[in-house]
Order: sequence, then structure tokens, then C-alpha cells
Amino acid sequence: MEVRRTAPVKLVVPDERSDDLHESARQFLHCANRAAEFCWDDRSYTNCVTANTTARDALYAELREETELTANLVQEAIRRAVQATKGVVERWKQGKRVSQPEFTSWSMVYDKRSATFYRDRVSLSTVNGRVECEFELPADSPTPYEQYVLSEDYEFRASTLQYDKATDEFYFHITTRKYDSDDDEVSEDTEHQTVLGIDLGVNSLAVASTGTFWRGDEYDHWCREFEKRRGEMQQRGTQAAHNALLRLGKREEAWRKQYIHTVANEIVSEAVENGCGVIVFEDLTDIRKRLPQAKWHHIWAFRRLVEYVGYKAVEQGVAVEQVAPKHTSQRCSRTDCGFTHENNRHGKHFECQKCGYEVNADYNAAKNIGLRYARKRKHRLRSSPTSGSGDAPVDVRITGGMLNGESYQPIAGD
Repeated sequence: MEVRRTAPVKLVVPDERSDDLHESARQFLHCANRAAEFCWDDRSYTNCVTANTTARDALYAELREETELTANLVQEAIRRAVQATKGVVERWKQGKRVSQPEFTSWSMVYDKRSATFYRDRVSLSTVNGRVECEFELPADSPTPYEQYVLSEDYEFRASTLQYDKATDEFYFHITTRKYDSDDDEVSEDTEHQTVLGIDLGVNSLAVASTGTFWRGDEYDHWCREFEKRRGEMQQRGTQAAHNALLRLGKREEAWRKQYIHTVANEIVSEAVENGCGVIVFEDLTDIRKRLPQAKWHHIWAFRRLVEYVGYKAVEQGVAVEQVAPKHTSQRCSRTDCGFTHENNRHGKHFECQKCGYEVNADYNAAKNIGLRYARKRKHRLRSSPTSGSGDAPVDVRITGGMLNGESYQPIAGD
């Protein structure tokens, strides 16, 4: 089967060349949106263009004239629009409400000709020639870059350049692949898509059916810090404190959005890396009743996360669906069991009263969410390969991406 891995790398961009990357991204999004407009037809999905060659033949020359982008970047922008259109058409065929894909998030896709790799840096095409950017790699070895990009076992596929506005930093997400003929985790029936289930909760902000956890500890910590700081300012009662409170509110809002954007990016990357064509969440209707212990900032985070993943996934050709939440936390996710009982779950721990299956409760729920959709559509669920049964161990603590990095720790002060 095909195994895909993505290595996130922070870039050191020369100050004088940042504007070149920003302008390149603006023109890239222009091309992608022009292509999406060409591919889309509101009347019927049968009229939508889902063939890359058709879109490229019709638009390439025109977009080269309209922009200063290199040929490869124009082609990647067209390909992105076609992939997004394919994903939306699939949802349309299933009777879902859909609309024309729209690209708004800062990102560019590079192929192996527009991005040239060296061991410690990369050369990128821009509207103003090439720019060389050094890598800022962590001290721990081996890094994902060394494991996948520099490995002879993996081959380069494409890369996505993204910009973090809150920290004014650029990140390169490098996608690689290899073929593993000994791995029988995925069925040979390639007509059926692979599903990634996502559980949202208070103990963990998000948990994937692959066994990846996005812990809510840091999010909760900074929410408490902001709340404490607001209380202190409100007690002062001065005009200066009021002005500082307004600034703090804007800072907190920007931090919340950036944090959830980061998690959303990593969930989409998790889906792409694992070859998943669908990301499935629980339906958030009545979530306040189902999670009475959740504070307002938890509910806000859940809704924003589903929203952000929704449009980010479309850009990668991945669909996002929701299923009914009934009994997903009480049902045994083992395919040969499925026993459902309220005594199966004890806080963070799940133990099936019938078959004895023990696992982290949030991970069990993530698998059930994915399975509920996969069985209905005859798709496959992507679950963790960390044990013989294909399940994550109890209380596994995996943090997605770079959420624990110092760059994501705001200062809840004046």
C-alpha cells in the first residue's frame, strides 16, 4: 500500500524576501479561485470540471499572463482547484448541500521543480526569482525531516508553504510517500474511501481514530490565565484598565483563533498523511446538553474547529462529514463486538463489559464516530497500527504537530 508522511519544517526567510512570498501566495490563491470558478457549475455536478488536463488546457496560458508566477506554481494552483472540486462533487452526489470551493487561507503548493531541497535549506520559486530559506530544525534527532525527506525509503511528492500570521513565521509541510507491500492494513478495494474519525471533548480537545491526541491542557491553561487577567483589570475600574481590557480581549480572540487554526491544519494533515478521503465529526447539535461540564470556551473551540477543518480540508480534496453522536462513547469499537452499555466508560477509561476490551475512552469514541460513517458508505476506517489489534494503548499521550512549542504560548498581560 501507499504510505504518506508529512514533515513540518520552520523556515528562516530573509527579511528582504518575505514580501516576495506574500505576493506569490496572493497570486497563487488568485489562480486557484479562478480555476475553481471555471470548474464549478451550479446547475449540475455532471457539468463540473474534475479533469486536471481540461482545466489546465483552458486556463494555463491565461493565468500565466495574469500573474508573475512560474509555470509550476500556476499548474499546482489549477490542480488544487480541481481536487477541491472533486471533493465537493462527491458530497453533492450524496445529496449534501455544497457550494463552489473558495480559497482564502495563506498557502502555496510546491512540486519538486519549484522547490529544490538541500540538507539544511530549500530554494523556492517566487514572483521575484528564487529565495533560499534555511531550516530551523529541533535539536532532537532524528527529526521528521530526516526520517522522511532525507530517507531513501520515501520519495518527495509535494509541499505546502504556510504562514503563521500571529507569529510572523513560515512553515513548510513536506509530503513524502513510499510503497509497503507487506502492510495489509488497507483493503485492496480502492473504490472505497478511507475515513478518519475525530472525537471532540473536554479531556482532549480532539482525538483521531489513528491514535493521535490533541490535548486541551495548554488551551485550558491560557483560557484561565486570560480570565484571571480580565478579573484583575475589571477590579481596578480605571480608564487605563478599561483600555487594557479591550486590548487583552483582542489578544485573546486572536490567540484562540490561531490555536484552533493550528489544530485544524494538523487534523487535515493527519487525514492527508494517512490517505483519508473523509474526516468525520459528531454532529454538534445539542452539544451543550451532552457535555454539561464543558465551559463556554470549549463549545466555542469545538464549533470553530469543525468550521476551520471544513474549509481547509476541501482545499486538500478531503470531505468533512458529521454523524449522530448517540452511544459513540458507550459502544465497544471492536469490529467483532460492538456491545453498548453505559458502564463501559469510566471517565477517561473504556472497558467493554462483554469482551473486556480496554482502551482510552476518547480514542474508542473517535473510532466509533468514524465507523458509523464508514459502515453506512462501505468505506474503511483508518485506525492506529500501534498494537496487534490495531488500537491505541490506554491513556496514550500524543500531541499533534507543534502545539507545545513556545511560539504558541501567549502572554496574558497588558
